Amino acid sequence: MSRSRIRGLYAITPDLGDTGVLVAKVRSALAGGARLVQYRNKSADAASRLTQARALLAACREYGVPLIINDHLELALEVDADGVHLGAGDGPAAEARRLLGAEKLLGVSCYNRLDLAQQALRLGADYVAFGSFFPSDVKPDAVQATPELLRRAKAELAVPVVAIGGISAANGRLLVESGADALAVITAVFAADDVEAAARKIAGLFQS
Repeated sequence: MSRSRIRGLYAITPDLGDTGVLVAKVRSALAGGARLVQYRNKSADAASRLTQARALLAACREYGVPLIINDHLELALEVDADGVHLGAGDGPAAEARRLLGAEKLLGVSCYNRLDLAQQALRLGADYVAFGSFFPSDVKPDAVQATPELLRRAKAELAVPVVAIGGISAANGRLLVESGADALAVITAVFAADDVEAAARKIAGLFQS
């Protein structure tokens, strides 16, 4: 799975217990131009996560879009997802790289620290994520990152850089202009009345 796939709208799923509703929303985001999907569910039990991950993987396969699993390396391996994304406390990146093999994608959250990104690269990360760039309802207490960090990361790191945190079509352009290869979005896409249209607006920031 090439690192070049990490570009554009990176849709991160909301916590939804209804698998049918979740898959329908993700399909709408894919139709709107999402280039990656990350399955993230902090409230589901293991059985529900397995069911949802399999359903989302099938949808992503139809669109030719990678499915990344947040936090749960064992789930990513079980469903043969396209990769895993690790945050603080989710296990060592080096072990994830070993278990995933060379063909799967490994992403690591680096918050507002370039040194964490440099370490992640040494351990085998394919991309790094910084944020929160704007206030976020999902993580209201998240540390704040700046566009200047993106510019430094693009100058110093040889992997795609993902921005996350409170991003919308209205504020995302600044991050793209600062060097973000992808914008990771939950609320501005999945809480919209028209998920497909919301996804298309953010995806369009990479086309102009």
